[in-house]
Amino acid sequence: MRVCFRSSVQPELIDEYRRRHAAVWPEMLHALRDAGWKNYSLFLDGDGLLVGYLECDDFDAARARMALTGVNSRWQAEMASLFDNPDNPDQAPDVGFQVLEEVFNLDAQLAAAESTAG
Repeated sequence: MRVCFRSSVQPELIDEYRRRHAAVWPEMLHALRDAGWKNYSLFLDGDGLLVGYLECDDFDAARARMALTGVNSRWQAEMASLFDNPDNPDQAPDVGFQVLEEVFNLDAQLAAAESTAG
């Protein structure tokens, strides 16, 4: 399963967000891996738009496994003040991820085209 999500960092706190992600806690890195997050990347625009991408077997299950870890609770508490979430400022950042619909995948369309070219 391929997952893309968006969120928003407060523009005035982008430098702090970058600093914290330059050295993510090793325990957090291992927890993500052990929960099934693969090929995980974050992309940040200058206006605070944050886009994440990961691959996993089941996103809901991978998120649930992370929610059970103490390190994730600590990380989310550390990061919460950096996010732009005016409707629910106390919400953990990972709860507010807005998952985006995949509308195009090159590999899938190439495979479909090659199977019908036959």
